[in-house]
Amino acid sequence: MTKVFIGGSRKISRLSADVRRKIDMMVEKRLHVLVGDANGVDKAVQSYLQDKRYELVEVFCAGSDCRNNVGGWPTRAVAVNSKKRDFDFYATKDRLMAYEASLGFMIWDGSSVGTLLNVLRLIWRQKKVVVYNVPTKAFSELSNETDWESFLLQCPPDLRQRLEHKTIDERFSDAPSLQMKLI
Repeated sequence: MTKVFIGGSRKISRLSADVRRKIDMMVEKRLHVLVGDANGVDKAVQSYLQDKRYELVEVFCAGSDCRNNVGGWPTRAVAVNSKKRDFDFYATKDRLMAYEASLGFMIWDGSSVGTLLNVLRLIWRQKKVVVYNVPTKAFSELSNETDWESFLLQCPPDLRQRLEHKTIDERFSDAPSLQMKLI
């Protein structure tokens, strides 16, 4: 079964017609959707899939409480070693989704480091990722680190620098072991 990790920025609360068409294609192909529980893109995707009455959805949550599960779908609560609900706390579920997904679809606001880290997590696992850049209304397909580097060159230097700091920690994460840490 093909699983697609759909994610994106918390600043984006509405899905464009282009994004909705891409999701419609996934629904038509009966792809299994892995989505997080955050406000923003996660909640917008959940709402859209609920409106379509799509059932092949699994909502991933960090810790034991899901913030959003609009459709009442099955949830995956991922154990987290910290009680501090910060960037790293929520990144735990993202790592597992990237590990389990067959491919990714990221809806990016042009500045979210978290969204770009999800792209990178998928690329590191040799998985294709489609990125929709909301400000430019453009799709990019990335399949390998060369594609990633080309994509990154289009980003502002300050964003690349912020991302670099996060990727240092990310390289040391042990995503495969997360499957053993489910609540």
